[in-house]
Amino acid sequence: MSLRDNEIERYSRQIILKDIGISGQKKLKKSKVLIVGLGGLGCPAAEYLSRAGVGTIGLIDHDKVSLSNIHRQSIFNTGDVKKYKVNVVKQRIKKVNSHIKIKSFKKKINDFNISQIIKSFDIIIDGTDNFKSKFLINKFSKILNKIFISGAIGKFDGHIFSFDFSKRKKPCLESFYQGIPDDIATCEEDGVIGTVAGVVGNIQANEAIKYILDIGKSLNGKVLIVNLLNLEFRICNLTK
Repeated sequence: MSLRDNEIERYSRQIILKDIGISGQKKLKKSKVLIVGLGGLGCPAAEYLSRAGVGTIGLIDHDKVSLSNIHRQSIFNTGDVKKYKVNVVKQRIKKVNSHIKIKSFKKKINDFNISQIIKSFDIIIDGTDNFKSKFLINKFSKILNKIFISGAIGKFDGHIFSFDFSKRKKPCLESFYQGIPDDIATCEEDGVIGTVAGVVGNIQANEAIKYILDIGKSLNGKVLIVNLLNLEFRICNLTK
């Protein structure tokens, strides 16, 4: 796989990094990343992966933009209210980078369609806002030996989980939650500051890039917990 001259110019500021170079940019171009949920986490993840040159990006969401989304879902504006999120995001990131391929799915994932959707992608980024969906993605990412990067936000707090299920005997999302929580409030109930969504979504995108390039310190089998109110960051190891 080769890079065109305009691609080399487009990505020049990251190509000059010793951890990336031309070979790393080619890896990004060959990669396939699926983003499930185009809300506060999925929007920045989709935008920055497209800017980085990830070759194929999948987008899943069945919802429409509402006015209350806009304060934390960075791709949308007031004119997008009542439009399908997946259509808006596809259009916007195509304008950001016309070189990439986009596969969009205007549907809600379930036990019957998830395997067929995720099987052709290397990395699955979870931007959903409910634990039923998170555990479903976790389950099938594990079955299909995918890399799974999950995020969760609320108030001033964020969690980022990372799992490489191609490696055996590794923990998964259930290692942290043990089961689907029934006492965790949603953003609608408890509130969230928009900047937390941007930070967590960008960290998820950054983790995906690191996996693709095989660089840096891995978050695999760990959870990064951030509190932006008090500027607290900590990493906890998970056990199977």
